[in-house]
Amino acid sequence: MIYQRIRDLREDKDLKQQDIADAIGCSQVCYSRYECGKRMIPPEILIKLAVFHHTSTDYLLGLTNNPNPYNDLKK
Repeated sequence: MIYQRIRDLREDKDLKQQDIADAIGCSQVCYSRYECGKRMIPPEILIKLAVFHHTSTDYLLGLTNNPNPYNDLKK
C-alpha cells in the first residue's frame, strides 16, 4: 500500500521521481525502488516523504485513509 500511495502523491503533484529523490536526499534509482516496492523504505525516509507531502506516516503506511490529518487538529 505504501508504494502505491507515494506514487499517487507524486503523480497528483505532477512531479518526477527525480524531484522527490532530490527533496529526500537520495538518487532517482533509489527512489524508484522505493516506489516499486523493490526496496524497503527506512523510517527516516518515510518521515521525509510524509513531511514533503504534508501528510502523516500513518497515511503512507495505510493505517488511516485521511491524507490530511493535521487539518483535523486546526478545528
